[in-house]
Amino acid sequence: MTQKKIAVLVGSLRRESFNRKMAKALVALAPESLKLEVIEIGALSLYNQDLDDNPPAAWIEFRESLMKFDGVLFVTPEYNRSVPGVLKNAIDVGSRPYGKSVWDGKPGAVMSVSPGAIGGFGANHHLRQSLVFLNIPTMQQPEAYIGNAAKLFDESGNLANDSIRDFAAKYLRAFAAWVETNTSRKQ
Repeated sequence: MTQKKIAVLVGSLRRESFNRKMAKALVALAPESLKLEVIEIGALSLYNQDLDDNPPAAWIEFRESLMKFDGVLFVTPEYNRSVPGVLKNAIDVGSRPYGKSVWDGKPGAVMSVSPGAIGGFGANHHLRQSLVFLNIPTMQQPEAYIGNAAKLFDESGNLANDSIRDFAAKYLRAFAAWVETNTSRKQ
């Protein structure tokens, strides 16, 4: 089994974001079959179809970068019971111009992390709706709604909760199998 490169998109731009901390923990916990890399989305200007003929450099770089990955992992907070605008914008930028989506066929997974008790359930499911349209085969189980995030990390931003660390490692092993299954179908 060859190592698969996985893009990790974090749906929060906040430097001390719980989702950014979780993404960092996931990178460290990844099984050897996965190489996770956080792809920054904060420099992407708002998607505007008028720019498709002469796209901004940040769009080109983002699209070209994503083409090099075998799969994608979305780690997102919930804003107003939905996906943060910055993450939706990154999805839109990557999906255009029409017919040239960088997402097409890449296996994916969604983890939502929230200080609230329901762990970003609304964002998780809204995101999944977009992923169906984009032809991202999205891992269904285990689901990952991580609540009470303020209690999960130590002062240095490291995951300090053993049960969540164990769950995250199990989740990544399941995702590794999902990626392997869904990339081998394309070959």
